[in-house]
Amino acid sequence: MYKINDNYQKLPGSYLFSTIAKKVSAFTEANPDKNIIRLGIGDVTQPIAPAVIEAMHKAVDEMGHAETFHGYAPDLGYEFLRNAIVENDYKSRGCDISADEIFVSDGAKSDSANIQEIFAIDNKIAVCDPVYPVYVDSNVMAGRTGVYDTNTETWSNVIYMPCTMENNFVPEFPKETPDLIYLCLPNNPTGTTITKAQLQEWVDYANKVGAIILYDAAYEAYISESNVAHSIYECEGARTCAIELKSYSKNAGFTGVRLGYTVVPKDLKCGDASLNAMWARRHGTKFNGAPYIVQRAGEATYSPEGKAQLKEQVAYYMKNAATIKTGLQNAGFTVFGGVNAPYIWLKTPDKMTSWEFFDYLLENANIVGTPGSGFGPHGEGYFRLTAFGTYENTVAAIERIKNL
Repeated sequence: MYKINDNYQKLPGSYLFSTIAKKVSAFTEANPDKNIIRLGIGDVTQPIAPAVIEAMHKAVDEMGHAETFHGYAPDLGYEFLRNAIVENDYKSRGCDISADEIFVSDGAKSDSANIQEIFAIDNKIAVCDPVYPVYVDSNVMAGRTGVYDTNTETWSNVIYMPCTMENNFVPEFPKETPDLIYLCLPNNPTGTTITKAQLQEWVDYANKVGAIILYDAAYEAYISESNVAHSIYECEGARTCAIELKSYSKNAGFTGVRLGYTVVPKDLKCGDASLNAMWARRHGTKFNGAPYIVQRAGEATYSPEGKAQLKEQVAYYMKNAATIKTGLQNAGFTVFGGVNAPYIWLKTPDKMTSWEFFDYLLENANIVGTPGSGFGPHGEGYFRLTAFGTYENTVAAIERIKNL
């Protein structure tokens, strides 16, 4: 008789955004006349930039001719894209990263879930709380997190780093020494971040204790303050302690196209074992490469036209973020984020739980957001709204909230 991976049975409930989708679907079915504004899931609404579309069309045409047809992509990704990444995302910022340290993938979510595979089961992970659910859930599936406590909603073998209003949602070094540290900066869900100097302290800490930082920089394009690092490799010593995950989903609107990459420096070694070589082996075994058409689209984001058009899109979403933040503050809410990230993190009113506020907003304002408790126990009492809607819907949503 076959056996299953019992670790899946340990996962509490369904994936956060699946639960939200079911609740919204049920409400829509019962109230077909309601116009729902969705500010929950971080999905973009603006069309892909013209320069990128042009590159995709050209690549599609190439696939229609034998002499320019492309089959399987190289394991690490096409050189044209990896070289563009090196020049634009790293060399331009003074970071020492080479093309053979870049692994092109179908997105940061996949990589952030899969990267744990190259580490031993008895490694202890540290996560911010609240946290993007995939970091913890993927380690649960692997059997690394221990026993779940339904009362505290925590795992026995996970080190939680509370990010609260009292510490400005900035994680503090844990008392217990971790092996793997997940950092998402600018942060999802709180929309807050840390300075380059503070990030340098984390790099120094990781090198001191022998930990690896798994650094999710999916929202770096939204950074507006000059003292915030766009890459962890801007910090001295990061090549010996950090793996960086990047995405084109939010900066280029690729949520429906799928493209990202992970940087694993060759300086990362555990004894004689190279993490770069291990990830290359895993990548080559389990992934057949992002499509040629999509990688050409990624390359186009670095063209002068592409950069200008993406800058406009980022500005569009950050205008939404400012609209939400100002509107909520004027309505009396306590609000965070929205400066270096497209997320607004607000304190729920009248001591409502985050799911109570979710239901209240849906039923009374027909607005969908994300309950903070879905991101971890310290997310309780908070709520996330995204700036990825249209500007018209964003303005309408704030008016509805003001009229509650």
